[in-house]
Amino acid sequence: MKSALLDVSDLSLEFRTRSGTVHALQDVALTLDKGETVGLVGESGSGKSVLSFALLGLSDKAARVTSGRAVFDGFSLIGARESDLADLRGREISMIFQNPKVALNPIRQVGLQIQDVLARHTTTLRADLRARAIQCLADVKIPDPERRFHAYPFELSGGMCQRVMIALALACGPKLLIADEPTTGLDVTTQAAIMELIGEQARTRGMATLLITHDLALAAQSCDRIVVMHAGHMVESAPTAQLFEAPSHPYTRQLIAATPVGRASLAQLASIPGNLPDLRRTDLPACRFSERCTQRTPGCDAPLPAVALSDTHWVRCHHIDRAGRMAA
Repeated sequence: MKSALLDVSDLSLEFRTRSGTVHALQDVALTLDKGETVGLVGESGSGKSVLSFALLGLSDKAARVTSGRAVFDGFSLIGARESDLADLRGREISMIFQNPKVALNPIRQVGLQIQDVLARHTTTLRADLRARAIQCLADVKIPDPERRFHAYPFELSGGMCQRVMIALALACGPKLLIADEPTTGLDVTTQAAIMELIGEQARTRGMATLLITHDLALAAQSCDRIVVMHAGHMVESAPTAQLFEAPSHPYTRQLIAATPVGRASLAQLASIPGNLPDLRRTDLPACRFSERCTQRTPGCDAPLPAVALSDTHWVRCHHIDRAGRMAA
């Protein structure tokens, strides 16, 4: 049996703040195979970015992992030394951040920023760094890469900055790319181009991709499998087609109903009632969706089961039987 490239199990994380302890992640489980593209979807505040930062050792100082593990290609990420994580970041695991103009160094030419990454993580000769950096820009279809090498981020459009971020992320040939809302703030045409570029690079390189997004339609177009998060819980995971054909968790169903895929008009869209619970609460329910759920019963207060509907489809809900139906 082959092992997953990334294997996260029972991961819980909290933030200690002046206003209380934020229970940001609870018992998170996630696997990602080599070459696979997995979408991590859910509303803003569901814990998607928190998870990615925890995996890379980039969490806020107030964050603390209270349980669980995360293993990447045989290496344990949780509790690893910062020096080991620094060697891993950019070389084995790379990340595209939400706002490229903020993530890029505003006072350094973009080509030199790529050179910095290559010098840190590869054995490229100093004399060859510039040519290699220009090739990285060309690989992500930046026109006239020799000239763009000397550009500063403020001189580039949002879409062009995102391409530079992708070039930075892919410069060292990572095994895993984490793309955190990579199309935020871009127009529809540029969004499509960026997602096509990420997919093309992943296929060419055999690279695994974790796409973090609140846009279920975007995930549907790009991912082999989708994992649904709500308020720090992972509530459902399935191959993309199966998730849309037979969504099982009530939250997944409502997300799909609120997604403009196959809708003839806006009137066909349904909103999700209520809000995410306050994760500082000391009385958080076992199912953090239960207070928004129309199927809620007293049984929802019991610890959540993980129901395997098939080898590739699981859901965490008291009301789902193994056939994927709402239990009586």
